Amino acid sequence: MPTFAYEAMDSSGLEVKDTIEAPSEAEAQTMIREKGFYVTKIREKDRKKKETKKGAKGAAKGAKKGKTFTIGGVKPKLLCTFTRQLSTLQDAGLPVLRSLRILEGQCRPGALKNALMDVIEDIEGGNTLSEAMGKQPKAFDNLYVNMVKAGEAGGALEVILQRLAEFKEKAQSLKRKITGAMIYPGAVITVAVTIVSCIMIFIIPKFKEIFIGFGVELPAPTMLLIAISDWVAGYWFMLFIGPISFWLFIKIVKKNKTGQYVVDWLSLRIPLIGKILHIGTIARVTRTLGTLIASGVPILEGLLIARDTAGNAVFVRAFDNIYSAIREGETISVPLRESKIVDEMVVNMVDVGEETGALDDMLYKVADVYDEEVEVRVESLVSLLEPIMVVVLGLIVGFIVIALFMPLIQLLNDLA
Repeated sequence: MPTFAYEAMDSSGLEVKDTIEAPSEAEAQTMIREKGFYVTKIREKDRKKKETKKGAKGAAKGAKKGKTFTIGGVKPKLLCTFTRQLSTLQDAGLPVLRSLRILEGQCRPGALKNALMDVIEDIEGGNTLSEAMGKQPKAFDNLYVNMVKAGEAGGALEVILQRLAEFKEKAQSLKRKITGAMIYPGAVITVAVTIVSCIMIFIIPKFKEIFIGFGVELPAPTMLLIAISDWVAGYWFMLFIGPISFWLFIKIVKKNKTGQYVVDWLSLRIPLIGKILHIGTIARVTRTLGTLIASGVPILEGLLIARDTAGNAVFVRAFDNIYSAIREGETISVPLRESKIVDEMVVNMVDVGEETGALDDMLYKVADVYDEEVEVRVESLVSLLEPIMVVVLGLIVGFIVIALFMPLIQLLNDLA
C-alpha cells in the first residue's frame, strides 16, 4: 500500500507533518481530515525525489517557455475569476499545489500566469501560500495576502477565499455599473467637443473671409466668436495638452504629502461628484475591514490594510488616528466619531457592532447601504447631466448662430 507524506494544520492552526498509508491520494486526504487536520500538501512518499527533480526541471523549462513579458499588474476581473475558481477547488478538497497547477495550466499567458508559476515554485520550495503570494505584489495586494494568511492559520482557506471572491465580485460589479452609467454622457461630451471644434477651425474662418470681403462692421458677439475661432485654430493642440498637463500637475502635487492631502480634501468637496467619492470610499473601507475581521485578521492589522485601500489622504490620516487611539485602549467608535469622516449612523452601527461582538456584520451592512447610495447618486448624476448637456449645447449653438447671422442681417440691410 502506498505511503503518503503530508503537511496539514490542526484546529489551532499549528502545522503537522506526518505520513499515512492509503490506497490512493483521495482516500489519504479523507483519512487525514477524519483526524481533524486540514491538508495543505500531500505527496506519495516513494515518488517524492523523482517528482522533486521533475518539478525542478519543469520549473526551469517553464520559466523559459511559459513566462511572457508583461507590463502592469493583473486585471481585477481576471483576479476575481481566479479567486472564485481557487475557492471552488479548495472546497472540493484538492491540495493547494494541485489547485494552483490546474489554474496555472488554464491561464492565458500574462501577468497572472507568470505570478502563479512563481507561486508554485515558491510553495515547492517550502513556502506557504500566503508567503508565496506576498512575493507577487503586482498580482496579490496586502488585503489578498493577509486574508489568505488568516485562512491558513484558521484552517479554513476555502471559506476565506470564498469571502475574498465575493468581496472582489461586489467591488467589480459596482465599478462596472458606474463605468456603464458614465459611458453615455462621456460619449455625448466627446462628440459635442469634436463638432464644435470642427466648426471653430473650418467653418468660422470662411465666414470671417466673407465679412472682411464685404467690409461689414462686426458686432461684439461676432468679434468674440472669431477671436475664439482664431485661438482654437491656432492652438487646437491645447485641447489635448491642456487636460494632460492638468492631470500631470495633479500627479506631481500629490507626490508631496501635504499636496496630496489638499488635492484629496478638495476632491471630496466637488459639487455632486465629491459626495459620490466620499460615500464610495466609506463603502470600500468598511467592506474591506469587515471582510478582514470576519476572516480572523487582528483589528489593528485590518485597520492598516483597510487604510491602504481608501485611496484618499483624508481617510488615511483619519485611520492613522483611529489606529493610534485603539492601541491606547479606545474602541473604534470613539476616534471614528472624532475623525468626522463618516456620519453618525455609521458611528452608531460600529458602536453596536463592538458591543454585540458582530462588528464584521455591521460593517458589511454599512458597506451595502453606501454601495446602494453610490449607485443611486451616480444614476441621479447621469440623469442630471443629460438636461445640462442639452442646455449647454443649445447655448453654444445658439451663440454661434446669432453671432454669424447678425453681420449677415446687417449686410442685407445695407444692400437693400
